[in-house]
Amino acid sequence: MTDVTSAFSLNRRDDGIAILTMDVPGESMNTLKAEFAEQIAVQLDEIEKDSSIKGLVLASGKASSFVAGADISMLAACQSAEDAVALSRSGQQMFARIENMKIPVVAAIHGPALGGGLELALCCHYRICSLDDKTVMGLPEVQLGLLPGSGGTQRLPKLVGIQKAMTMMLTGKQLRAKQAKKDGLVDDAVPLSILMDVAIQFAKKAKPKRQPPKLNLVGQALERTPFGRNFLFSQARKQTRSKTRGNYPAPERIIDCIEAGVSGSRGYEMEARHFGDLVMTPESKQLRNIFFATTEMKKETGVEGVAPAKVKKTAVLGGGLMGGGIAYVTSSKAGLPVRIKDIRSEGIANAMKYSYDLLIKKVKRRFMRKSEMQKQLALLTGSTDYSGFADADIVVEAVFEDLSLKQQMVADIEANAGAQTIFATNTSSIPIGQIAAKAAKPEQVIGLHYFSPVDKMPLAEVIPHAGTSDATISTTVDFARKQGKTPIVVKDGAGFYVNRILAPYMNEAACVLLAGEPIEQIDQALLNFGFPVGPMKLLDEVGIDIGAKISPILVAELGERFRAPEAFDKLLADDRKGKKNKRGLYQYSGKKPGKEVDESVYSLLGISPSQKFSHDQISERCVLLMLNEAAMCLAEGVIRNARDGDIGAIFGIGFPPFLGGPFRYMDSLGINHVVARLEHYQGLYGDKFTPAPLLKEMMEQNRSFYS
Repeated sequence: MTDVTSAFSLNRRDDGIAILTMDVPGESMNTLKAEFAEQIAVQLDEIEKDSSIKGLVLASGKASSFVAGADISMLAACQSAEDAVALSRSGQQMFARIENMKIPVVAAIHGPALGGGLELALCCHYRICSLDDKTVMGLPEVQLGLLPGSGGTQRLPKLVGIQKAMTMMLTGKQLRAKQAKKDGLVDDAVPLSILMDVAIQFAKKAKPKRQPPKLNLVGQALERTPFGRNFLFSQARKQTRSKTRGNYPAPERIIDCIEAGVSGSRGYEMEARHFGDLVMTPESKQLRNIFFATTEMKKETGVEGVAPAKVKKTAVLGGGLMGGGIAYVTSSKAGLPVRIKDIRSEGIANAMKYSYDLLIKKVKRRFMRKSEMQKQLALLTGSTDYSGFADADIVVEAVFEDLSLKQQMVADIEANAGAQTIFATNTSSIPIGQIAAKAAKPEQVIGLHYFSPVDKMPLAEVIPHAGTSDATISTTVDFARKQGKTPIVVKDGAGFYVNRILAPYMNEAACVLLAGEPIEQIDQALLNFGFPVGPMKLLDEVGIDIGAKISPILVAELGERFRAPEAFDKLLADDRKGKKNKRGLYQYSGKKPGKEVDESVYSLLGISPSQKFSHDQISERCVLLMLNEAAMCLAEGVIRNARDGDIGAIFGIGFPPFLGGPFRYMDSLGINHVVARLEHYQGLYGDKFTPAPLLKEMMEQNRSFYS
């Protein structure tokens, strides 16, 4: 008899096939927990003793997931690498027992089979998955600074080949059903309605004799000869180091485990050992902190106790890049109809083309059916007037950064939309209170700041002004979340949070340049620190003219520390706006557009470039100002807590995830150290480095942000 608290239940059929169902009590999705090793062992004992069972199907009792992975929280209980090694070995032994069963075992996969969930499926003799859109398979452990620790590094290459397995594990890439079937990850992909029937038929077959994965001639030369494998692993390490810059230890450990497995030299032992070591690294701990923080944030409404209103129809003002991106995430992620208004019909066409271009790529790569693309495009309509706005629940404004124009937009929406319509402005710099100053219903005006490109950047800042209602805040947060964003609520004010902490960092990079440091050295320093883009390149990407517009707004409200170096006026006078007009700090003509510095910038700025500072000195100067400003934002209530500040910086400007965000990074450095280094640079470069009062206070009281 099965224990009622067990996540596993066994059902014997008359035809000799048994169904072992996993259904974790009280959870919406199945996750693997440490205590399941004992529970599944009880079931396997029972199956092995029963000679009437000729085949076994592993299935999920959840309606929309197979197994979403291992329960990450159990890693926090590991006091040492040995504890984590033991956890890995336990998983390996449990899955090896399934793999070595005398009867055929079939995984019936519907919904996500990720991490430990896919490792469970890999140890089965057959894998059948549903063709449902919910079904995805992958090993995303690298995103938590880990590697698959229950045999995944060993079994996956034998199934799909070394290169495909390596790509999946090094990127966390997820495969949909058809791709999984094509790559040999699953034996069949069938409609959900017949998934169990097909799985049962496979369970009646003999255990398969595994054939090596199908490879083309190049694949065979690389994967099936010692010389080819040596070349493959050597190139993989080289490419990985150039991407990670030594900041993430997990990818190289993954490569080590795969290589050990294919060469037959104790791969499972290496996997367990490396898994244990990685669990204890500061990088993995910070990446897991981010995972827990974002999971926690998904449960929050904008204002506690205030439920969001239901949004059924939306509208977007402005058909530019931002407007097109906002319309895309609203229709494709939130599944809501969007009315796009632009003063020109070309603007509407461009906004619609933005969605078409992204969706047709998915169709070509077989991530989406053409019918699904057409369904999503049908949600987009456009107009050069306000027809179709009367029943919009939320209107997102994405017009030019001009206060009077935005105030006019508020008036237009109040005149042409419904009484309940929320006006959400996607401004990057103008205080929301000013935009709402002439509104008849200021309580329904709010900031909703997206980051470019909208379809890729995960953050949205939700910015209520003093008069915004709680209902408007909660509804806007819920709306942003449905668009696939991670929203943080920030206080109204110049630059809000993300641009406010970015500005001093960018200004300091400019000061280092004007001191004669070569542009590529500055960018390399911050790339090595862990940012995805260097500050000089970022200035070109965002637009030098945009930076020039934001700077006076920040100076007016926040003071002289935000003043941008005047030399940048020379760039604008020379019509250098960056990538948008192919004239900036980098060259945008020739064979490598955007890769090489435009040397003529130096004479324009009146400097002779020569390397004076180390990469560490450059990155420390720039990053310290960002950290200091983040502390001021927390003290002023611009962000609600350190957690929101960390997520905002990581998701909004690519602050290095392995450092955990500005606040966790300050904690790891020690507040004393941060203050000492700020004071050091204050002595060298002036009062812009004056430590935030909060940091001085925390130092005196020996406090940290997360204590």
